[in-house]
Formats: sequence, structure tokens, C-alpha cells
Amino acid sequence: MTTTDQAALQTSTHMLTGADAIEQFLSNAYTSMRLRSDTDRPRLRYDRTDAGAFTLDTLEQTAAILDIRAAPLHTVAINRMATGRMQRTCGGVEQRYGPGDLYIATDPDQPYTVRWLPSELHSAALDPGLLARVAATAPGRRPAPLRFTSLDPTTPAAAAHWWDTYCYIAHTVHNPEAATPLVLGAAARLLAAVTLTTFANTALTDPTIEDRHDAHPDCLRRAIAFIDDNAHRDISAADIAAAAHVTIRTIQVAFRRHLDTTPTAHLRRVRLHHAHRDLQAADPTTTTVFAVASRWGFPNHSRFTASYHQTYGTTPSQTLRD
Repeated sequence: MTTTDQAALQTSTHMLTGADAIEQFLSNAYTSMRLRSDTDRPRLRYDRTDAGAFTLDTLEQTAAILDIRAAPLHTVAINRMATGRMQRTCGGVEQRYGPGDLYIATDPDQPYTVRWLPSELHSAALDPGLLARVAATAPGRRPAPLRFTSLDPTTPAAAAHWWDTYCYIAHTVHNPEAATPLVLGAAARLLAAVTLTTFANTALTDPTIEDRHDAHPDCLRRAIAFIDDNAHRDISAADIAAAAHVTIRTIQVAFRRHLDTTPTAHLRRVRLHHAHRDLQAADPTTTTVFAVASRWGFPNHSRFTASYHQTYGTTPSQTLRD
């Protein structure tokens, strides 16, 4: 096994041989399970990137058919088959998946069984609390917790968009320079948001009458003051709404109504301003544009440069040189 730490990020690789070793390892990594193999020495390669609120895993098992009986997972894991086949039974419903298929691994609160043929799959596991915060409308207005009503994507296009987002996040977090706390926090919320739009669920998304009524200038001023004071921290739309003493939908309506923007877009503009100031003050012999951009939550160099040029009429590299 190898392990690397980068800020809150941890990466690890494991090579396992034998049904008992694989069973014990997967039980520790996910949930209690029993495993049977049709060969004496099944093999598993397991790569994990742990970012705290989410994990990205790649699992490749060879030379065996594994039959697994597992306890409830109590987390939301989304799998995409790269090769091979998987058969999953949950809640009395059996489903089969092959190369390119995307699906939620199981209902988080139900036991499940899996027949896993030799294959490779990619998986993202999300803290249910993160999904609830991203989906939240108003505390107390929803009587039931967030629940996914289907384990399969709503459309092939939605599945393709989820996979594109996964690849973008994986590329970002595997870059040590880019994996700053602000970038990791934004990546977690992006992954949660795309999961909520890909799989049908019980989250409420439209503003209520109360949300629209509360979206007045006072709550907007409180939100802007909070953003100005905390742009250097990993804050979310939920944090901004809480600081303004309103719901997420209310603060979204307020920003759209009064500023024709969103809370997260305004936060990006404030962070862009801080990056601009840092570049003006930095020593070009010891600082790079990428380091400044990543510090302020901009891991994509081309997008940062385009936004910077549109706002300031020059490139960040020119600002740093000047």
C-alpha cells in the first residue's frame, strides 16, 4: 500500500489477493459484508482519493466471480462500469450493469447483494449530509430526509454529464498544486449538485412563497457582508444563506432579483478581486499565477485567465510581471 497526503486530501493504493483479504478490506472501506469467490485467489486493485466530504475510488478485480452480501451502506455511492459486468439486487429489485453504465450502488439504508464479474469500475461516495446541504431549501419545511427515488440516471445525457464532471474533479484533485481547501470544497459541492440533477430524488428545488417574500435588500446586504469577510474560507451557498438568516432559495432569489447574479457567482467575483490584488503584490520570481489562482479556488488555468481578462482587460501573467 502507498499513501500520500496533500492538505485534506489522502490517496492510497492497495493490492489484495484472496477472498478473505478482499472481504476484510471492503468491509473496512465500505460496510460489513460477506464474500464468496469461484476461485482460490481472486485479486483486487483498489485506488482511493479521500477528500473528506467525498471519495473517488477505482476498483479492478480479476480472475474471479465474487458474490457479495452487504449490510446497508449508509452513504451515497455512484458507480460507473469501465469494463466487465455487475449484477446488483436491492429491495427485491435485480439490475445488471455493463461497460459505460452509471448507477447508484444501492439504497443507502437497505442491505444488498452483488455478483461482480472481472471488471473495472469507478466510484464516487458522498456524505449524505453534503447532499442534504446542497439540496436544502428551508430547515423544517421538508418533513422527510433527502431520498433518491431511482438508482439509475434520469437520461443518458444526464449520465454523460455526471461522468464528465467526475473526470474533471478527478483531474483537479489529483493535481497537488490545485487541491487547495477552496478547490476541494467547491469540488465536493459540484459533485453533490450533479448527482442531484442526474438521479431522481425528493429534494425541493423551486422557491416557495416565503422564499420570495424574504428575498429583500436587507438579507442581500447581510449575505454580501458575509462573503466579503469570508471569501478566503471554504463557504457554500448554505453558509451564505445561514449568515443572512434565510433559506438557500431565498438568497438565490435575492441575488437574482437585485443583482442579476447568483451567490456563488458573486463569491467568485470577490475571490477574483483578491487574486488580482495578490498578483499585483506578488514577486514573480517566487510566485506563479497558478498558485495564486488555486489559492482563491480557481483550479482551471484557462477559465481563470479568461475571467481575469474579461474583468481587468489584461492577463494574470501580465499583472504578475508588472
